[in-house]
Amino acid sequence: MTTDTAPPVSRPRAAFRRWRYARPFWSAIWTGLGGFIIFFLPLAPLGKILQVGIGGIAGMAGGIVLMAMALLTLLLPSQRHTAGIIAVVAGVASFPLSNLGGLFIGMILAVLGGSMAFGWMPNKPPKKWRRFRRLPAPADAASAPDRPLALPGEPA
Repeated sequence: MTTDTAPPVSRPRAAFRRWRYARPFWSAIWTGLGGFIIFFLPLAPLGKILQVGIGGIAGMAGGIVLMAMALLTLLLPSQRHTAGIIAVVAGVASFPLSNLGGLFIGMILAVLGGSMAFGWMPNKPPKKWRRFRRLPAPADAASAPDRPLALPGEPA
């Protein structure tokens, strides 16, 4: 009989949950999904897309940039501001460059994910209020005259 209280299945889930809360996870999901839509829409059959040619190449490049920003946001949360701004710019730029930004869906997801990455803040540890409580002033400090302290080697 083991003394562990948690079943072995919940340990990986708890570890993944801690990892996910330590970074802008949903931001990366939305940005990556928007990049995926923008990247693969030009590869659809010709009857289902609006334009093929340079728009397809620009769409694929924009989708790759968005998916790279999603990975950057996930793996380096300290770079979330830069990745968020680039994701929003690439998402908006996909509107004229790639089939109306992945038929609006990819553009909206990229802008949503980029703005979530920019606005995400890491969890702060709980404050210990006892540590920051104001201590009472010493009794002799009120009666001491206001004079500068003497430097070592000087007469007091």
